[in-house]
Amino acid sequence: MLVVVTRQIGDVLLTTPLIRRARELWPQARIDVLGFEGTLGMLRGNPDVNELIAAGKRPGWRGGLRLVRRLWRRYDLGLVAEASDRAHLIGWLAARRRHGLLRRGHGSNWWKRLGLAHAVESDGDTGEVHVVDEKLRLLEPWGSPAAPRAVAPPPTPLPAEIAAQVQPGAVVMHVPSMWPYKQWAPENFRAVASELLARGHQVVLTGTAGARDQECIAPLRDLAPAPRLLDVSGRLDLDQVGTLLAGAALYIGPDTSVSHLAAAVGVPTLVVFGPTNPQRWAPWPATAQAPVQFQRRAPAQTIGNVTIVQAMLPCVPCSRAGCEDHLASRSDCLLQITPGEVLAQALALLQARAPRELHAH
Repeated sequence: MLVVVTRQIGDVLLTTPLIRRARELWPQARIDVLGFEGTLGMLRGNPDVNELIAAGKRPGWRGGLRLVRRLWRRYDLGLVAEASDRAHLIGWLAARRRHGLLRRGHGSNWWKRLGLAHAVESDGDTGEVHVVDEKLRLLEPWGSPAAPRAVAPPPTPLPAEIAAQVQPGAVVMHVPSMWPYKQWAPENFRAVASELLARGHQVVLTGTAGARDQECIAPLRDLAPAPRLLDVSGRLDLDQVGTLLAGAALYIGPDTSVSHLAAAVGVPTLVVFGPTNPQRWAPWPATAQAPVQFQRRAPAQTIGNVTIVQAMLPCVPCSRAGCEDHLASRSDCLLQITPGEVLAQALALLQARAPRELHAH
């Protein structure tokens, strides 16, 4: 079978419960996953996946022809885990039987539905069904068990020079978000990190080597010398970030892919949400019992190892790209969330963890 998931890195990770359920149903099946180039890192080493197929976002006619030749009716079952036209076209090319997601009321549903043996209608980002549960419904003809947990990439060792400096129970902080409209201000992260350092917690900063990530991290670098404040941005791959998170006492970050990874690893995960609807896109908890149902809006809410902080503006969540509805937009809801609110949640989560660690020792 082929699973088609043509979205961003965090969305790919949220498809792993679907892949795990398919593996449970058909232990001997070949399960391949197709996604865009640069988005499949979360599936590297996944024991449920046989092959990763990276497709270009703009492949041109030559790239498109190569993809057609590679996929043409190679699969018995296609699971189209996105509602886009391209995802459905790929599913039609690749598989003789197809199950797919449809965006309710979308004008292209008529031709997509003609090619599906099983259709799952989605209310989109304003709906109340989490995308993990929605994707699992693609396997409804074979039953509807409780949703499996997300599967994080297998951990790999940290570089020796970093492993020597990371202290047990560190707080991992990921400042950058991929899009400005989801970005809680770096100076707010700085204020939270400063207070945590003052209380004796080591803070480890993660991110990529890209210019945007480095710009977001820069305001925090002078808070303390290493190893009290340890900047590992640009020095770890996703598997190694998972290793770092597994040994942490707490993760703090914005609405971004690393927050989904932290939740899947099982570390207490504190996420600052802005315009995004947590009922749809909250990081999937590793330690929660089904059903997982986040509230649409709450000052703070916790399910399993995931805590979401939001502003209480009446427009939250709007499910738009910020107040101006473009990727570089401001989001007034994020401006409303103070460092004090996030710090209070962080300290409560650290305090709740401390007795468990003491008992374990």
